[in-house]
Amino acid sequence: MSHLQPVLIFLIIFGTIFGLAYLYFSTRNKERMALIEKGADADIFFSKKQRTAPVWKILILNLSLLLIGIGLGLFTGSLLEHLGLQTQVVYPACILIMSGLGLFLGFHLSKKLD
Repeated sequence: MSHLQPVLIFLIIFGTIFGLAYLYFSTRNKERMALIEKGADADIFFSKKQRTAPVWKILILNLSLLLIGIGLGLFTGSLLEHLGLQTQVVYPACILIMSGLGLFLGFHLSKKLD
């Protein structure tokens, strides 16, 4: 049975991805067909102009703020370790908190880019 487990896991993952893709595309097709039957113009399905900031700008902004947050988390963890707190708790907590704050800040700054 142990040699069958990797194959079974692969089939479950593949089936899940296929099922989600099939559900997404079939639902989108049905939705579009219903709109066309009601007389909606087919041009609403195609975007003419990109009205948001380019993806690469948002990605670089969020990645840079995430790395800054990780660095600040390491620095804060080091400071708290010297105050006598446990190393196993301080570093992961500070890294996660600061990187979360960095991503939160990136989310709000990327909204301003639009």
